[in-house]
Amino acid sequence: MTSANDAERELQVAVIGYGKGGEVFHAPLVDATPGLRLAAVVTGNPERQAAVRERYPGAEAVSSADELWKRTGDIDLVVVTTPNETHVPLARAAMEAGFAAVVDKPFALTAAEGHELAEDARRLGQVLTVYQNRRWDSDFLTLWKLVEEGALGRVHRFESRFERWRPEARGTWRDNGDPDAGAGILYDLGPHLIDQAVNLFGPVESVYAELDARRGAAADDDAFLALTHTGGVRSHLWMSALAAQLGPRFRVLGDRAAFTVDGLDSQEERLESGERPDAPDWGVEPESAWGRLGTVEESHPVRSERGAYPAFYAAVRDAVGEGEPLPVELHEVVHGLEIIEAARRSARTGRVAAVRPS
Repeated sequence: MTSANDAERELQVAVIGYGKGGEVFHAPLVDATPGLRLAAVVTGNPERQAAVRERYPGAEAVSSADELWKRTGDIDLVVVTTPNETHVPLARAAMEAGFAAVVDKPFALTAAEGHELAEDARRLGQVLTVYQNRRWDSDFLTLWKLVEEGALGRVHRFESRFERWRPEARGTWRDNGDPDAGAGILYDLGPHLIDQAVNLFGPVESVYAELDARRGAAADDDAFLALTHTGGVRSHLWMSALAAQLGPRFRVLGDRAAFTVDGLDSQEERLESGERPDAPDWGVEPESAWGRLGTVEESHPVRSERGAYPAFYAAVRDAVGEGEPLPVELHEVVHGLEIIEAARRSARTGRVAAVRPS
C-alpha cells in the first residue's frame, strides 16, 4: 500500500543526453510536470553541462551513464535521448539498475530488439515506455476527433508529411551515419508518421517504400511509404529534407468529406524558443493554423484541439508512481519497427513487402 507521504513524493528523473532531444523535448517537460523533479542530466560535453546548470540550477550535471547506475536510491526514472543505436543498451542498463525508463523514438533499431527490451521490462517488473510525442500534436488530436465522430465518413486514404528544406547535409550522425545504426530520415521521422497512422487506422499488413539519399550523404534523406492497413485504409507517408515547397501536413480522404491542414503543430517551435510548457495558452493554435473539413463544393475551418505534450509525462508519472496505464504501449511501437523493417526490404527490392510479426 502506498502511504500519503509516498504519494506526495516527487519522482526523481535523470535525462541521459542533452542534444536537441534532451534540451528541447524532455528536460523542459519533466521540469514543468507536477510530481516530477529533474534531478540530473547526463552529458559529457562541458558546454552542455554549463547550459544545464544555468537553466536548471537544481539539477546535477553528470558526466556518464555509468555514474548514474550507482545512484539507485536517488533516481526513480531515466529518460534515454541519445543516438539511436544506444537506446536499447542504455534502457536495459537503466532497468537492470532498478529505474523506470522512457526511451526516445525509435524505441530500437529492429523489432526483435524492441520485443526483447519489452520482455526485459516485464521480467524486471519495470515501467518502460516510448516518447511518441506526436500523438499529442494539435492537428493529430483534431483529426482523431473527426475520425471518431465520423465527420469524414469511411476513410480510405490518409496522407501525412514531415518535410523540410535543408538542401545541404549537415555533419551529424543522422545525416552521415549508417542506416543500420539508425541514421537517416526513415528512423528519424518515420516513427512519428507510422505511429500516427497505426493509431488512427490499425495494424499494417504490407508496405511499399522508396528511400533515397539525394544530398550526397550516406543516410536516406527523402522517403515515401505506402502502407496498407488490415482494415483497408491506405496511408501515404512522405518525409524529406529536400522539399523546397511543403505539402499539406495532413490530407485525409473519406467518402463523406476530407480534412486538410497545413503547417506543423507549434509546440516544438515554442519549446525551441525556451518557453515553458506549463504556460496558460500552451498548445493553443491560432485560427490561421486550423484545418479545413468538407468537399470541393463546401468546406469550413475546424477549431484545432489543444496540443498536449505535457500529457505524456503526466501519464508517465502516474504509471511509475501509481501503476496507471502506460501512455505508449510497447507492442504498438514494436509494430512500428516491423513496418520500418518492411519498408527497408521494399526499398531494396522495389516490391511491396509484407509486414512480418517479430
